[in-house]
Amino acid sequence: MKPVSLPTSLRRAPVQRRSAERLTRILDACAELLDEVGYDDLSTRAVAERAGVPIGSVYRFFSNKRAMADALAQRNLEHYAERITERLTAIPAGDWRSAMDAVLDEYLAMKRTAPGFSLVDFGNQIPVGTRGGEPNHRVADRLTDLLAAHLGRDPDEALRRTFLVAVESADALVQLAFRLGPPGCGDERVIEETRELLRAYLARTFD
Repeated sequence: MKPVSLPTSLRRAPVQRRSAERLTRILDACAELLDEVGYDDLSTRAVAERAGVPIGSVYRFFSNKRAMADALAQRNLEHYAERITERLTAIPAGDWRSAMDAVLDEYLAMKRTAPGFSLVDFGNQIPVGTRGGEPNHRVADRLTDLLAAHLGRDPDEALRRTFLVAVESADALVQLAFRLGPPGCGDERVIEETRELLRAYLARTFD
């Protein structure tokens, strides 16, 4: 069983397998309820009932629903990184266009299918994390660390800045696509424009 990166918003990290499984159920329930009732009407009691755990188990890990949503955002980023890492195994080293397509495609797939993702994603959509925090910086840094070696680049300040601009741009445009397109799907024309914009911008660095 591979190690799992634990959310930094946890009050207490699970030690035993049973405790870790309980944490997973709590976050799964949180994600489901976000889709059903939204963030404003989300409650720790409802999460505990959906997860089938005592309310005290929720408070053992989280001080409030904000901390719980932040943990879900962090878990989403871990799952996103895992999906990209898997995709990279089939992409030739140096093929930055295919790598960037994988980055965008996996984000879209999670936005369309992952419970709670449309409201939380990596912490941009609702006020999670530390106040003044920058979720897109966290995403850009993670992508830099994942992709630098595959693309034959050093993960230096310039590359991190390039990925940050790309992530910020893609985030704004994907949100636009999902506002304009069919619910839960996004406007494919805007998504393709986003893909072309990213390719044109990143070509300066990778071509």
